[in-house]
This record gives sequence, C-alpha cells and structure tokens, in this order.
Amino acid sequence: MTQFRPCIDLHNGQVKQIVGGTLSDDGAGLKENFVADSSAAEFAQMYQDDALRGGHVIQLGPGNLEAARAALQSYPGALQLGGGVKLENAAAWLEAGASHVIVTSWLFDADGTFRMDRLKELSREIGRERLVVDLSCRRSPEGWVVAMNRWQTLTNVKVDHASLDAMAEYCDEYLIHAADVEGLCGGVDLELVELLGHWAGIPMTYAGGVGTMDDVLAVDRHSGGHIDITVGSALDIFGGTGVVYKELVQWNARG
Repeated sequence: MTQFRPCIDLHNGQVKQIVGGTLSDDGAGLKENFVADSSAAEFAQMYQDDALRGGHVIQLGPGNLEAARAALQSYPGALQLGGGVKLENAAAWLEAGASHVIVTSWLFDADGTFRMDRLKELSREIGRERLVVDLSCRRSPEGWVVAMNRWQTLTNVKVDHASLDAMAEYCDEYLIHAADVEGLCGGVDLELVELLGHWAGIPMTYAGGVGTMDDVLAVDRHSGGHIDITVGSALDIFGGTGVVYKELVQWNARG
C-alpha cells in the first residue's frame, strides 16, 4: 500500500523546492519554486506531530550541515539523511539522529562508473539496514540512467531489474528521483513507476512530478501499491496548490 513520505530539501541552509534539472555547480539558471520561512527543524517537528516516518532530509549542495543536523535532532530516528554522504561521514550522520543515510554520488567514480566495492564497504561499515541507495535518474534512449552530482552527470548504471537486484543485497531501501520531471508538478513518470512496481524487491520511494492527488493515486495504482511517494512543489506547505498536506496525512492513516 503506497504511503506518503515527507521531505525536507535544503539549499544554502533553507528549506526550498527546486526544479531538479536546474541544479548546477555555479548556481546559474537555478529555478526555485519555493523558499520556506520555517526552519528545517520546524518542518521535522510537524512531521513528528503527524506521526510521519521515513522522510528524507536532502542537502542540495554545501551550506546545509547545521540545518540538516537541527532537523535530525528535532525528530531523531525517523528521518533519512542524504547529500554528500560517504564512508567517512555516514556513521556520524546516524549518530546525529538519522534513521538511515542516503548515498548517491559517492558510489561512482568521477567519470560516472559505478563502484560496487564502495557499496559493499559502506554496507559493512554501518549495516545494510541503515543504508538507502538513491538511484535518481534521467531518461535516455536506452531507458533510465542514474545521474549523480546533483543530477548533472549521467553514470553507467541503468535503472532496470538487473541493477536493482544487484544492489538490493547491500541496502535497505531505494530512493528514486525522476530528475526530468522533478519540481515541475506536471505529472509523474508512470512508465518508471510501473518498472519499479513490477520489481518490488525492497522498499522504494518515488519522487518527481506530482502535481495533484490524482498523481498520488496513479502511483499507488500503477505500482500495485509497492512504491511509496514523496511530494514537493505541489504541496500546500511548500507553497503549492495541487496537493493538501493534511490529506496526505489522512491517506497514510487509511486502513
């Protein structure tokens, strides 16, 4: 049964909603959909008040360490931390209050070649049950390809059943951003959702393109209820008009 997972996306220390495909190293062309007045810790407290677990605190670039730690301390043991995670700092984030760490770019060489040895090493270091692999991806003529470095660099890993099988032995969950539709509120990538739903080996959360509650229902339907979902720019707490936060809280409580 599809569940809603909340998110706290951090950019320069603030909670924001950003069009994923506009992120870059120099910040040129960045498109912000929303900048919150409330702090990351205040959002975390709201999620705790509504008994929402398994949410994601994502650091989009530098300048977010203090805000990320504050969010984790506000709701310890219930939020996952991503952004800049590697072997050297993963355990520290868990000690800071993260339930899991989310890893992406560190699993690849600078040229985008996947390093299975790094995944195995990190899994041994912190335990498979504390590790989430982010397979954020972009469409290509061959299917969906994992993208790293804030979705700028395409890697040599395709999102397909073979790659999902290979990595699932070493992690507890997958987080999959459809980067091409992230932040656009123009609808989810249902082909990707169906691909993931047909696999359904370990828990997965899909992010990208949700514009209305109908999109949430579509993910539930097209994945067979096997994939959880996070909602960003369309959500009223992030300045959106398409999805009501309290309705998603009620959705999670359905029997």
